[in-house]
Amino acid sequence: MIAYRKTPYPIAGSLLRYLGAWGRHSTIPVVYEDLLRFSGSIPYEDKAGNETLWQTVMYSPQEWLELRPKLTQIYAQLKIGGDLSFSQHLEVDRVDFGDFGNSKPFRVRIVNRFNDNFDHYYVKRADASRIYGLELEHILSPNRINFLVNEGTLVEEHIAGVPGDVFIRDYLDRPEINRVRIAKEFVKFNERSFLRLLGDMRTVNYVMDITPDFEEVQYRVRPIDFDQQSYEGRHRVYLAQFFRDNFPIVKLVTDLLNKETIQQYQKEERTLMARRRRVSSGRLSVLLRVMSAEELSPIDHVVQLRGELAELANSTAYEKCNTMGEIVKTHMEVMLAGM
Repeated sequence: MIAYRKTPYPIAGSLLRYLGAWGRHSTIPVVYEDLLRFSGSIPYEDKAGNETLWQTVMYSPQEWLELRPKLTQIYAQLKIGGDLSFSQHLEVDRVDFGDFGNSKPFRVRIVNRFNDNFDHYYVKRADASRIYGLELEHILSPNRINFLVNEGTLVEEHIAGVPGDVFIRDYLDRPEINRVRIAKEFVKFNERSFLRLLGDMRTVNYVMDITPDFEEVQYRVRPIDFDQQSYEGRHRVYLAQFFRDNFPIVKLVTDLLNKETIQQYQKEERTLMARRRRVSSGRLSVLLRVMSAEELSPIDHVVQLRGELAELANSTAYEKCNTMGEIVKTHMEVMLAGM
């Protein structure tokens, strides 16, 4: 079982110094606890009128008077380096609350009054596991991640894409969808998640980024939830293929790709990850050194995971791992050896 209410871990001094060195630590207003003081809420509905997991929240006039400039300032710091001269025409249009997962996020919608264009960002409780997950995604994946931290507040940029559950429900059976390309991308996504030990990649925790190309459409699966970065003890938690709600895409993989092709795509992803690892070796080494010194999971999870990975890889390299950070470092060394 996955511990959906997992233990939050504070951001220790070494991690805070790392975040400062790489521009992640900021003087953004610390607003998460303030946002919890909403006076009412209504269900947020999608375009089809269906209720979602989000609630649009409301605040008293006095609370809103204090919160609104802080939320605009956060967006300015996240997007334009804190230059408030460009934020006078920005307006906080809506705040939604998600009473789910470990982060219980707030989603803030910002509107440009000149042209009605809008954007979103997320405010969450800062947790060390989530921070490491975001950093590993930024360094090792083909995706860039924009986030800022101050004390107990974490602010994340919106990651655009079709939610995984919506994609499977509304897109997967469309005749124009290239199922082979979707199967290929899922194999590569499954491999990336396992190599850096990002768990719980159910359909609600990733989006499908769909990009038209000159001849075809390209697909990329992007994780949007990093709560389960190297926390659980079972190795299957880190393989998206074993989650029931991913089975429709897993079936595409088994129906459309043979064993040799699957292995080719896995090798491609390992090769790319090995290159990213070399390019960012200095930053990654510092991150893993800080991560290895921290407690990020109960010891029984550490013991279970190192044992399962050692058996799976037929390697004794995991035996001396006493923290999840050490397991992540060793796992990448084992899986990317020779690349």
